[in-house]
This record gives sequence, C-alpha cells and structure tokens, in this order.
Amino acid sequence: MLVILMDDRVLPTCQVCQNCLLADRAGQPRWRHGHLTCGHAMPKLTENQPEQFECEMGFRVVHVD
Repeated sequence: MLVILMDDRVLPTCQVCQNCLLADRAGQPRWRHGHLTCGHAMPKLTENQPEQFECEMGFRVVHVD
C-alpha cells in the first residue's frame, strides 16, 4: 500500500493524488513493478525502513505492507 507522509500525518494517496496531473486515470500514483514512475526513490537510512519516494509534486510517498 502507498501512503503520503506529511509532517505529523499519514494520508491515503487518494486524498492527494486524485488532483495531480501525473496520477493515473483512477487518481492513484503511477506505481509499476515496485517503482513510483511519477517520482524518484529516496535513499534508505536503515535496512528496516520502508521504501520512500518523493513525487514530482514534492510529497513523500511511502510503500508499506
């Protein structure tokens, strides 16, 4: 599952991505084969940290299971 991290909140992607011009037709981030194609990967600080990406709009997107 992908979520958006903002300061002290975790938001579902549907609250942020539905208005993004880079989102897919369903208003979701473009997630393909484990990669966010509308953003870039951020380096992990620890091995246990979930995958994090920064979308082109500047939001931090996290992949959590």
